[in-house]
Amino acid sequence: MDLREGATANGRPPRKPILVTGAIRSGTGWVGQMLAASPTPIGYIWEPFSVRHRPGTLAVPWQHWFPYLCDENAAPYVPAIERSLQFDYRTAAELRSIRNAKDAGRMARDWYRWRVQRRRGAAPLYKDPIAVFSAEWLARRFDMDVVVTVRHPCAFASSIKRLHWAYTKRFGDLLDQPLLMRDFLSHYADQLRDYSRHDHDIVDQAILLWNIQNEAVAHHHERHASEWVFVRLEDLSHDPVARFRDMFERLNVTWSDGVAELVRSTSDPSNPVVASRADSIRRDSAASATSWKRTLTDAEIVRVRAGTEHLWPRFYSAEDW
Repeated sequence: MDLREGATANGRPPRKPILVTGAIRSGTGWVGQMLAASPTPIGYIWEPFSVRHRPGTLAVPWQHWFPYLCDENAAPYVPAIERSLQFDYRTAAELRSIRNAKDAGRMARDWYRWRVQRRRGAAPLYKDPIAVFSAEWLARRFDMDVVVTVRHPCAFASSIKRLHWAYTKRFGDLLDQPLLMRDFLSHYADQLRDYSRHDHDIVDQAILLWNIQNEAVAHHHERHASEWVFVRLEDLSHDPVARFRDMFERLNVTWSDGVAELVRSTSDPSNPVVASRADSIRRDSAASATSWKRTLTDAEIVRVRAGTEHLWPRFYSAEDW
């Protein structure tokens, strides 16, 4: 049964699924977890489009990072995505992937969480920046509300540099997807070939990675600015309660005192500027938004600005530098 049709399992009116996407390291985890804290029943699903996703949550393997689905190639994936959006946990698929006790414990945790979300009639929320190229197809095919986050290119580059997330091997995954190259990245082909074959400085890799993801964001903004929610991470960081409340209203998701307190606690100045873990959402959000000015060198800032200049004016002004 598709819970989007008619009443939910607990009798509440159904609400649409939600996709939270954008570039990686752009605050999608913070946004997704705040939405999932609403009194409106919303079930958080972590990055089903990642090649590292668990098969119990989406029983299809991805061959590439940043997989691109469109009407021409998506048919084989539709049944699995439909089951995922219904919190239909695929136990058999997960069992086949178990290799150790950690895997077994994760399976038990996820099976229980999905059972709870299904019984409460929760709306699924895909938190997935890796699905940024597929966002338009997902929204159309599954009638999703979409939130797209944007982050300043220097803040993005600073994060990639600090974590040293090298992407040399993954750039080739983009080249191996002809439909993605055709629809989004054809003018990056030569650069992607070079970066997939040879190591480059981590900041230069971050520049290319920011560009290719935000090509999709700019495309989506041109076509869906009035219907999707687009938000800059810096705006959320400097005025989190008001900005999140506005987002909740636009999505018709219930705001509460508890959500407001959670937003405050995850963005409070008492939190570290740099989170203790890459997946942590607790930080001094206002200070973190401009920490790149201290962590990148002047020369790196100049390189990032020049290397992203064809796109950053779509989202930022000269004063933001």
